[in-house]
Formats: sequence, C-alpha cells, structure tokens
Amino acid sequence: MKMLINVPETVVADALRGMAAAHPELTVDVENRVVVRKDAPVAGKVGLVSGGGSGHEPLHGGFVGPGMLSAACPGEVFTSPVPDQMVRAAAAVDSGAGVLFIVKNYTGDVLNFDMAAELAEDEGIQVAKVLVNDDVAVTDSLYTAGRRGTGATLYVEKIAGAAADEGQPLERVAALAKQVNENSRSFGVALGAVTTPAKGSPTFDLPAGELELGIGIHGEPGRERRPMMTSGEIADFAVGAILDDLTPRNPVLVLVNGMGATPLLELYGFNAEVQRVLAERGVPVARVLVGNYVTSLDMAGASVTLCQVDEELLRLYDAPVSTPGLRWGM
Repeated sequence: MKMLINVPETVVADALRGMAAAHPELTVDVENRVVVRKDAPVAGKVGLVSGGGSGHEPLHGGFVGPGMLSAACPGEVFTSPVPDQMVRAAAAVDSGAGVLFIVKNYTGDVLNFDMAAELAEDEGIQVAKVLVNDDVAVTDSLYTAGRRGTGATLYVEKIAGAAADEGQPLERVAALAKQVNENSRSFGVALGAVTTPAKGSPTFDLPAGELELGIGIHGEPGRERRPMMTSGEIADFAVGAILDDLTPRNPVLVLVNGMGATPLLELYGFNAEVQRVLAERGVPVARVLVGNYVTSLDMAGASVTLCQVDEELLRLYDAPVSTPGLRWGM
C-alpha cells in the first residue's frame, strides 16, 4: 500500500509536528504527545481533556480550541494514550475549577484514564469522567466490554465544551456530557478495510461486492456481512438499527460521518437517504453535520449518529466553536 509517510514508527510524531506548524493557536508537545489550547488554563473554567489512538482525525486533537476541548492526548495508531499524557494534559488545563475526562469505551482508554484520574487527584486536581458508549451495532468487541464509543464523542465534546466555556461548574459540565451520551446512538458501515501504517495492508478481508454492517472505528467486526447494498438500503438499515434502540421525544442532531476514504459526493447522497428515513419515521431534525470527523484512517464507509436535544442542549451545540476540525459562530 502507498502511504504519504516516512516510516511507520514516526507517523504520529510527524503528524503532530505538521499540526503545530499549521495551527499556532495550539500548543503541541510532540515529545510528550499532548495538544493544548494556547490560552490554557483559563481562569474559572473547567478543563476538558480527551484522547485516544491516532488514526481517527480530526478526533481528538482537531477538536482542541475555544468551544470544545482544552487538551487532547494522541496515542499511537489505534492504541490508547498512556496515563502520563493524560495527567500532563490535566495539569496544563486545570485552573482550579476541575477537569473532565471524556473517554470512549475502549478497554485501554478506560483503564488508562481511570489510572490518570487517580494520579491527577493525588496532585490536587479535581477530576470527573464521562464514558461515551453510543454504538448500537454490537454489545462487545475486540476492543471493549459493552458498547463502543464512536460518533457521539463529537457531540459530547462540543456541548460540554460550550458549557465549560460559559463557566459552568464541573458537576454541571459532567452531567451535560452524560446526558448527551445517553441521548445518542450510532451505527457504522464499512465498504472497504482499513490499512494501518505498521501493517501496510488491509487489517481484515472484505471481498469485492460485500460490505460489513456495524463496524467500529478500528475496523472491528460488525453485526453481519452482506452483498453490497444501495445507499438507500444502507440508510434504512443503519437508521433503523438506531431507532430500534432510541425513541426520540425531541428533535435530533444528525451526524453523517465519513470513515476516512469516502468522498463528500457519496456522503451527501447518503445523507439525503438518512433524511428520507427520518422523515418517514416522523423524527424531526434540528441540525445536520456531514463530513469526516471520527475516522478510521483510510476505511471506506460511513456512520450515522443521532442525538436528541432539548432547548438547552441545542443552544450549547449552536454556541461558537473554533478548532482545526470544527468551527462556526466566530
């Protein structure tokens, strides 16, 4: 496989150096693998810290900035960051108002963030945690016990980030983050396998003419493999799986997310089908976001995330944000 890299061993460090050059509004510590808002810590503001394996860009480093995360910890490709990174990030953003760890439900991430929370508290930093587990496709996977954390991470980081920027206290910011997670469900589909730099070839076999329904963001297996379906048929299946698990009482935010190798032409067409299914099911839509936000390197495919919102959550979602990967209102 051809890749725009030097050697697999330096791919994350090289990307962080490039990120630092492109975004002077961030402090990028390449050696220690921490990305921080340049104005951190902000007096009286709860710090938001997240992270995970690299390869899901712009998640998480691309969501650092006003209105979202205070800091992010990138691990190696598809590998959890280590507790030292998380503690360093927490110390860099703590203003005395506490720090919220936003953790996707993958075993390595959960264990390391738990350990980091204990170490940070030993240093006098108040820490709360929220677990993101929005994926309805499977209950357990190669990487996790329980549901995986996927697209809803964007909504948790955006809404909690807006609340933190308003100066809301740690207890309230954490409660809002948990509410967003509870109100969100996701489902992903792979049309092609993912290739990691270290392996240099597809990580699983997906024959031509087939697709995998219910994959995770590391290429984990889904519910089932089927012959290729049309965009409309995939939307029927994916949205149906979400609505089998979530009965929205309020309007929903819709994320149609590319997995890394699917062009916007296809994603917008897929969104049209997602909107059709929601209309047929009588689900009102408040906002729509289409693009590559929670990716899996070069995987072809897409995921759908729905998050039901009340007036307060929608107001916080609409609040200004300025990060490399998401910006509006500024």
